[in-house]
Amino acid sequence: MVAATNSLSKEDKRAKFEAVFPILVDEIVDYLTSVNVPQDAKDWFKKSLYHNTLGGKYNRGLSVIDTYEILSGKALDDNSYFRAALLGWCIELLQAFFLVADDMMDESKTRRGQPCWYLMPNVGSIAINDSFMLESAIYFLLKKHFRHETYYVDLLDLFHEVTFQTTLGQELDLLTAPENHVDLSKFSQDKHAFIVIFKTAYYSFYLPVALAMCMANVATPDNLQRASDVLIPLGKYFQIQDDYLDCYGDPSVTGKVGTDILDNKCSWLINVALAKASPEQRKVLDENYGRKDADCEKRVKAVFEELNLKKAYEEYEESEVSTIKQRISVLDESAGLKKEAFTTFLNKIYKRSK
Repeated sequence: MVAATNSLSKEDKRAKFEAVFPILVDEIVDYLTSVNVPQDAKDWFKKSLYHNTLGGKYNRGLSVIDTYEILSGKALDDNSYFRAALLGWCIELLQAFFLVADDMMDESKTRRGQPCWYLMPNVGSIAINDSFMLESAIYFLLKKHFRHETYYVDLLDLFHEVTFQTTLGQELDLLTAPENHVDLSKFSQDKHAFIVIFKTAYYSFYLPVALAMCMANVATPDNLQRASDVLIPLGKYFQIQDDYLDCYGDPSVTGKVGTDILDNKCSWLINVALAKASPEQRKVLDENYGRKDADCEKRVKAVFEELNLKKAYEEYEESEVSTIKQRISVLDESAGLKKEAFTTFLNKIYKRSK
C-alpha cells in the first residue's frame, strides 16, 4: 500500500503524522514495563509525552517526511512513511525537551493553549527530570528502529550535535537578554545572528533535511555542507520574520499579540534600531525597551517608525531571499540533492504573514 503524502491536504498530513505517535508511545511504555517500572511512573511519563509533544504545528516533523519523499522521487510505502515519521517525531520530542526546560527558565504560564508542564498539578521541579526523559526517548526510538542501518551513527551524531548547538544559542540568549535586567549594551547584530542560527536554524531547518538525506543515502559531507549553506540562512531569515511579525504582524492573522519589546528580547528590530539610532533615539530605547509598560512600548515603536524599520526589513528580505535562491540554483542534483526540497521550504516562508 502506498502513502502519497504530497497529494494530501494539510489537515490530512497532520492527522496521518499524529496517528504514528501513539504507536511510539506504546513502544516506550512496553520498554518501561520490561524493566519493571511501576505503573504510576509509567502513567506519569505517558502523560508527559502526550502533554508536551502533541499540539504544535509539527513543521519540523512533517518536513522530514516531505523532504524524504522528494529525495526518494516516489510516493512512500507504509514502512518508509513510518520510518520517516518516526524521525520526524524524534525532532518533535527534541522540541518538547527544549520547551519544558525553556518554559521553566522563562517562567512562562501557557504553551499551546494549556498550562506549561511544570505548572500542571504535582509537577513543579519534577519537570526538569521529565525534560531529560523526553530527550532520552529519542535515543530509545533511534536504537529500536535504526541500529542496523549504515547511517545509524550519523543519526546519533546529528541529534547530539544539533542539541549542543541549540543549547549554545539558548545560553547566549539568556545571558544577553534576561527578562528582568535590561542592558542594551549587551545587544549586537552579531549576537542576534548567533542566537537565531544556533537556537533555531539548526534544529528547525537543517536537522529535518539532514535526517531525510540520511534515509535517502545522500548525506555525504559535501551534500550536508551544501544543504547547510541554504538551510541555515533560511532559518535565520525565518526567525527575523518572526521578530518582524511580533511587532508589525496583524494579531488576527498571527494569532498572538507581540511581546518582544516588553520582554526585552534580543530581536532583529531592536538591534537594527540600535545600529541606526541617533543619541536622542538611543536614550529613548535605553529608557523604555524591556519595560512592562504599554506606554514604554509605544515610545519604542515610535523610534522604530522614525527609523523606518519596515523598509529596512523589506530590503533585508529581498536581499536574503535572492541569496538563498542563488544558492539553491547551483545545487548539484546529480549528487542526489534535489532543488525542490529546498524551494519547498523557501516557498512556505517567503512573504508569510503568520
